[in-house]
Amino acid sequence: MKIQFAGLVLIGCLAATASPLVFAQAPAAPMAAHGNPMVGGAAMYANKDIIDNAVNSKDHTTLVAAVKAAGLVDTLKGAGPFTVFAPTNAAFSALPKGTVEGLLKPEKKADLARILTYHVVPGAVTSTDLMAKIKQGGGKASLTTVEGEALTARVVGKGITLTDSKGQFAHVTIADVKQSNGVIHVIDKVLMP
Repeated sequence: MKIQFAGLVLIGCLAATASPLVFAQAPAAPMAAHGNPMVGGAAMYANKDIIDNAVNSKDHTTLVAAVKAAGLVDTLKGAGPFTVFAPTNAAFSALPKGTVEGLLKPEKKADLARILTYHVVPGAVTSTDLMAKIKQGGGKASLTTVEGEALTARVVGKGITLTDSKGQFAHVTIADVKQSNGVIHVIDKVLMP
């Protein structure tokens, strides 16, 4: 079954040199009242969908703009469930100059959608599920994205890293942000199919 999707996953970076960064465990997301994690200065509510939460995060304004430009809002508001690896504004800013602006042009809509859906995995995959898959896979797990290509997940230190098809690394900085239609894991790099 082919899922047409608009992921909270953004524009991939083709940096000339990619060296893995090793982080110790990422700090836990601060919690708002009633135990809702804070992302980008806003509480993320488990009873809201991916889009309704993401639009409130000041760290994900570029991602939200990209999802809108790619025409994926209705998909991400859908029943899902989806697992979204959501790059921050800083991750987008690290892309080569002009990359984001170029991908937001109407004629690049298909390219943008491809990059965004590469940040989305069908189903709700929590960090516990991911760790189990990595253990089962002898230290790595392959995740097939909605775009169709795979991401490779590994444990580095006490955190989870993702490697894209270009060999770029992203680190999960905030895990398990539950949504009514899935889960978001905040990442520090844009991944590229």
